[in-house]
Amino acid sequence: MSAARMGYFTRTEWRSGFNALRASTMQNLSRALTKLQTDINKEGFIREFLELYSFAFKYCLTEDMQKTVETESVCELLDMVLGSKFPAQVGKLVEYLKFQTDYKAINKDQWEAFYRFCNEVSYPDLKNYDENSGYYPSILDGFVDWMKEGKN
Repeated sequence: MSAARMGYFTRTEWRSGFNALRASTMQNLSRALTKLQTDINKEGFIREFLELYSFAFKYCLTEDMQKTVETESVCELLDMVLGSKFPAQVGKLVEYLKFQTDYKAINKDQWEAFYRFCNEVSYPDLKNYDENSGYYPSILDGFVDWMKEGKN
């Protein structure tokens, strides 16, 4: 719906969202959501998935000037948005986020890096992860160390 605020929809947002889905009835809405869920996980829909992934984080920013989302909420959000696409990685990443004590909240750069990590780093061996590259934030360095040390 591209709502400006979480949990609130203006009449215009509601109508434009339903028009975009071509959903004029509940039956059409059900079909549209099923198709959307199927399409978003296909290879040809990477841009659309990235838009959804980015929007999911922004949607959790409920206050003006808020830049981070609490780690507990991020764990739930990761599972909802990435869990079906990368179940093993997301499961372990969520486990790590709950285990670690250094980060109480996650920023947008870290959020976006979680997707890149799941999409690009071989799992579970993590052999192509280079913590010296500076490409990933330090929270992922900690995750990789945690995985390699077998603390999970």
